[in-house]
Amino acid sequence: MGVLYEMMGERVFALPIVGRMGLTNAELGVIHSMLRSGTNCPRTSSAGRLFDAIAALTGVRMISRLEGQAAMELEFALKDASGDSAYPVELRGDQVPIVVNWESMISQVMRDVDSGAATSVVSLKFHNALAESIVAIAQRIGLPSVALSGGCFQNRYLSERAVGRLRDAGFTPCWHQSVPPGDGGISLGQIYAATRELSKGRR
Repeated sequence: MGVLYEMMGERVFALPIVGRMGLTNAELGVIHSMLRSGTNCPRTSSAGRLFDAIAALTGVRMISRLEGQAAMELEFALKDASGDSAYPVELRGDQVPIVVNWESMISQVMRDVDSGAATSVVSLKFHNALAESIVAIAQRIGLPSVALSGGCFQNRYLSERAVGRLRDAGFTPCWHQSVPPGDGGISLGQIYAATRELSKGRR
């Protein structure tokens, strides 16, 4: 709902896809009030929230009861889908920070869902769109090596697709192999940072 409200404002509550989400009038009222006032609605740049949004829009997962549940189920929804089809993703800016504009992708996801497209196809096009945006950003920045990190890279399909596409485009991808890409790697990073500071004589 937050993603759709960001795109459309008040019009979002009249969308047919919202009516199919299974929310009660009371729940919609609370969400409406939260979005209008900004209460408990922090902005985020996390790719994980895009996974949550697509999972909800496709009906894969509305309520997550464990960390990353919606993202995992969206990956599982790929099933045997394959191919290079991808939703469009627009980049804004030529220098860091480059902004990935997901609005056109979300719009096309809704159109596909409304037309009865298979969830596996929507999931495939979404995952491929993320991989293509990684390559597009790498091309815009122009550095030869690209590090893939963050919880989303626990997703096997996304990781393998991004690595393959980066290699095809002439980049050298780097990805986690011994250390978890998500929160599990934070403590190791903290130890490394502390050790570096201590080696400089700082306490």
